[in-house]
This record gives sequence, structure tokens and C-alpha cells, in this order.
Amino acid sequence: MNGKDTAEKERRLRLQATKERVSKVSIGAIALLIAVKAVAAALTGSIGILADAVHSLVDLTGAVIGYIGVRVAGQPPDEEHRFGHGRAEDLAGAVIAALIFIAGGIIAYHAIQRLLSGAVVEMVDAGIFATAGAIAINMAVSRYVLAAARKADSVALEATGRDLMADVMSSVAVLVGLVLVRATGQAFLDPVVALIVVVLITRAAFLTMRKAANNLMDTKLPEEEESRIRELLNRHKDIANYHGMRTRKAGSQRHVQLHIVVPRDRTVEEGHRVAEDVEDEIRTLFPGSAVTVHVEPCTPDCAECPTPCKNPRGPSEDGQ
Repeated sequence: MNGKDTAEKERRLRLQATKERVSKVSIGAIALLIAVKAVAAALTGSIGILADAVHSLVDLTGAVIGYIGVRVAGQPPDEEHRFGHGRAEDLAGAVIAALIFIAGGIIAYHAIQRLLSGAVVEMVDAGIFATAGAIAINMAVSRYVLAAARKADSVALEATGRDLMADVMSSVAVLVGLVLVRATGQAFLDPVVALIVVVLITRAAFLTMRKAANNLMDTKLPEEEESRIRELLNRHKDIANYHGMRTRKAGSQRHVQLHIVVPRDRTVEEGHRVAEDVEDEIRTLFPGSAVTVHVEPCTPDCAECPTPCKNPRGPSEDGQ
């Protein structure tokens, strides 16, 4: 194993350790939030707080699934998975989004039932303090997870972070509802706020599901990222042309394949060196990328080549 491979392996190990640590922190924080909200819901009878607690319970399930996805995605390629296990993160993100949708349905059902049967909220002050504390904890953890997700480019962590941020928004809505109930004495505002919570968390679920589905469907990299690769290729003095570029993403790993055209008088060794340089430069742009570059010679008329060639015209197909 050469120096570049060793450095890349160490980088991936550090990144994997960070992902797992962040996942564990999110699981512990969500478990604490569930306990706080469950006690507050029992004391107050608030459907809004209960809805928030159910949302956090789904958050916990999603965070555990996200942790499993991160662990599996971090495993190296094997005989059955030659391209690695990066898809596990995308699958985890899709499952978490589905769970958020389910939580939204449960909350909506209970809120409508409470509206029809009549809402009663007790010990409103206790609910307000408990919800405010939950917001502070959730905000800190969600920002921590989302920052780590951006740095690690992890779909699973992003799904967990979005779920936590949706929980923040739902808790804020619950807090506003409790304050209004406290100020007006109108308990029906509590289930109304719970329905607003459903809208917020459903939006978060949709965004998470869309990103996970795009990766699972092998959607190409964003245009901005592909443009950066094209700019790199266009600047390369040893490349006459390129074609057949294909890109996709699996979890946090990008996959790039392309064909480069080099002057006809280059040796196999020289062409291989150019291909290796291009692969290294793309990996520098996007660390952790799996890059495959195929080398082809210029056409016989040399119309593509930007540099002079010692053998401008090779033999024709019939050998003449």
C-alpha cells in the first residue's frame, strides 16, 4: 500500500469514527427528550406535547436505523459488494423519511380526534417549561448533527439532523400553542397546533426522501460538481479530449467514470500516468471519490490534439 492509499484509508477511518460518534450523541439526546416530553404530556394532557413525544420516538427509531446504516456503509468492499456498502446510508435515509411520514399520520389522527371530542389541557405552565427545555436541547443537537452531516456528506446523518430540526419546529409550534392556551384559556388551540406540527414534519420527511431516492436511482452528481470536473479536464495540457463521463453517488461516496483522449505518440506508460494524475486531481476535488479513467489515443487526423505529435497519422484500418 503506497502513501496515498494509506492517507486515504486513514481519512476514511477518521470520517467513519466521526459519523458513528455523532449518531450515538443523537440517540442519547433523543432518548432524553422522549423522557421529558412523555412526563410533560402525562402531567398536562396536552395532545400537542404528546404529538411531539411521538415524533421524538420516531426520531429515536430513525436515529438507530441511521446509526446502523452508517456502520454498514463504513465497511470496505467485499466479494459480494465490490463497490462498497455506501448505499446503506441512502437506504437508512429513506427508511427514516418513511417513519417521519408515519409519525405525521399518527399525530394528525390523534389531533383530529381531540378536536372532535374536546381538548383539555392542565398544568400549562409545566408544559411550557418542559417544551422550552426540549427546544434548547434539540436545537443544539440538531445543529451539531447537521454540521457533521455536511462535513461527512452523509445522507443518513442528514436525515437524522433534518428529523431533529423538524422536531425543533414542532416543539416551537407546541410551545406557541401552550402559550396561547395559557393566555386565552382556549384549549382547542392545542390540537390545532398539533396539526401544524404534522405539516412541518411531513415537509422534512419529503426533503429527506427525495435526496435518498435520487441517490438510490443513481442520479448524476449535481451540475455544479460535474462542471468542476469538466473545468479540471479542460485545463489539463495532456488531454486532447474526453467523453463518456458518468457520475453517481452512493452514500457519501461519489463515483466518476470517463474516457480521456491523449496524443497518439504517447506511450502506454505516459497515458497511464496522465490517467492517474486525473484520478488524483478529481479525488482532491471530492475526497473519497471512486474514479476510473480510461485512456484512448487521438484520431488519425489529429483534429482533437492541442499539442504537436511525432506520429501525426497512424496506419489505417486496412494497414496501408
